Amino acid sequence: MEFFQQFAPPHPSPAIYASMVAIVLTTVAIFGGLTYFKKWGYLWREWLTTVDHKRIGIMYLIAALLMLFRGFVDALMMRAQLAMPDNQLLDAQHYNEIFTTHGVVMILFMAMPFIIAIMNYIVPLQIGARDVAFPRLNALSFWLFFSGAMLFNISFVIGGSPDAGWTSYFPLASNEFSQHVGTNYYMFSLQIAGLGTLISGINFATTILKMRAPGMTLMKMPMFTWSSFITNIIIVFAFPVLTVALAMGSMDRIFGTNFFTTADGGMDMLWANLFWIWGHPEVYILILPAFGLYSEIISTFARRNLYGYKSMVASMVVICLLSFVVWAHHFYTMGQGAFANSIFSITTMAIAVPTGVKIFNWLFTLWKGKITITVPMLYSMLFIPIFTIGGVTGVMLGMSAADYQYHNTMFLVAHFHLVIIPGVMFALLAGLTFYWPKMFGFMLNERIGKWAAWLLAIGTCVAFFPMFISGLDGQARRMYTYSEATGFGIWNMISFVGALAIGVAFLLIAYNIYYSTRYASRDISADPWDARTLEWSTHTPVPVYNFAVVPQVNSDQAFWDAKKHGHVLFKDGYKDIHMPNNSGLPIIMAGIFFVWGFSFVFSLWLPAIVTTIAIFACMAYQSFEKDDGYHIHVDTIEKTERKLGGHKQ
Repeated sequence: MEFFQQFAPPHPSPAIYASMVAIVLTTVAIFGGLTYFKKWGYLWREWLTTVDHKRIGIMYLIAALLMLFRGFVDALMMRAQLAMPDNQLLDAQHYNEIFTTHGVVMILFMAMPFIIAIMNYIVPLQIGARDVAFPRLNALSFWLFFSGAMLFNISFVIGGSPDAGWTSYFPLASNEFSQHVGTNYYMFSLQIAGLGTLISGINFATTILKMRAPGMTLMKMPMFTWSSFITNIIIVFAFPVLTVALAMGSMDRIFGTNFFTTADGGMDMLWANLFWIWGHPEVYILILPAFGLYSEIISTFARRNLYGYKSMVASMVVICLLSFVVWAHHFYTMGQGAFANSIFSITTMAIAVPTGVKIFNWLFTLWKGKITITVPMLYSMLFIPIFTIGGVTGVMLGMSAADYQYHNTMFLVAHFHLVIIPGVMFALLAGLTFYWPKMFGFMLNERIGKWAAWLLAIGTCVAFFPMFISGLDGQARRMYTYSEATGFGIWNMISFVGALAIGVAFLLIAYNIYYSTRYASRDISADPWDARTLEWSTHTPVPVYNFAVVPQVNSDQAFWDAKKHGHVLFKDGYKDIHMPNNSGLPIIMAGIFFVWGFSFVFSLWLPAIVTTIAIFACMAYQSFEKDDGYHIHVDTIEKTERKLGGHKQ
């Protein structure tokens, strides 16, 4: 009995017990449904073992939407707690846990997989490839991310959630101040998911460099592919830093080392530096693909080539470089001195320049364009003013002398959310709506979509603009309550109303998916938006081989030029197509990683040793396994193409 007591949540509440019941019932319902309808075989063959980049993209998407629900519920509880002075909805411990999990879930388990979902589905199609460079590693990336996400999410019902903030600063994250296993969950779940992201970075950088269609030089790549390429380069250089920091933090907590302690030669500021050397590039890992999506959407619905293609590419390269030299602006007040602060102030303000270049490029693309306001375009239009306000307040925070006024207040919370929500969330919803017909074969309802977009934008402004005022008045972030005499109540109540509006917008988006799935016409063309890049030149639904014939590219708007200027995309005849086999090893390895992480969280040494050996055994098996894939023969290709409406020209 004593053994099982370590798994009990240290701060139980009715909500946690209700969550336990809900998790058990949902699990039973899923397993019962799959068994009753005899879908286990289908699920294993078609999804769990797939290496098809399109299906992996859709699995990332489903996971991201589930995590969005989890993260937003956390946000709503925080806003409800702060809506009134001296509110007792949550106690201090639960509030600490909720703002910690909200940050981690939204950034690492929602925004990241959402971006990688669209990247997975679209990048190989945009460059005319049949799949990514390493399909099995792609599957392993997804399952490692999923394994890490599930490990993190069980923490609030088994053992206790992390409560040291999404930054998990030491010494707060040490055993002395975070005594239950919540921070262990943080360390190992991020480690496992981070390994998956690092593998994705290597995979996509290689894919874009080595698998582009003939004629597609680097400067003829679509802008979303360019942004994905730069993003994956940042991932390759940034994530190893997080891996090392998490390993050192894990050793401090489990084995009693002193990397980040305040005694015995340790240095707590070392964690802050390592975390933000990864953490600030992480912001650009989120936002650069979003910029790529906006570029594709604005160009498509303005009916114009993207203005300043070369300057857009140059801006992203400069942002990539500068993103690694601004990390200390996150802790100007922690004592590194005026000279160091001045250096990082300059680099921080410098990074606003290439970002501003991109804003002007989008505005000049719109100038004299024949603009059509669809849902993706509406999100893009709403993004520009709100993001600009969020970005300008970032420049204010970047000035080290002024930052002493804003630091650790709600002003910072307002800035961050007014950058990330329009910069990333709007872009992902725009991209999801834009690519939905290519992914699923029907359009999302435009009218419901526009209602949701407006409500989301208004809710965002109502929720976060008041925080600028309460922050300047001195409301610190992460305080779980305040007295009426502070005067913060009115601003927090307005924020709560804005959060409710955002919640209604998300409900509308969910209803739109349900409504459109049920009622939308399936009789749509492969190019319903009259778009410009290669992914729209193949069939909907996209066949497993993507393109029956490898396209020949002459410009950065290859499909547009094929439609309007007579460029021939598909010159050759059909040939046998080589494809990779499915594999169960990635999901098996991810399952072993899950048990491995859980074992370390609770210091269960026997399963930890066994799973460590099993992980190396899986890697050895994969290294020596001979798998030549399979071929799709010409007669099968001809049948598929006829079924899908004929050969695409």
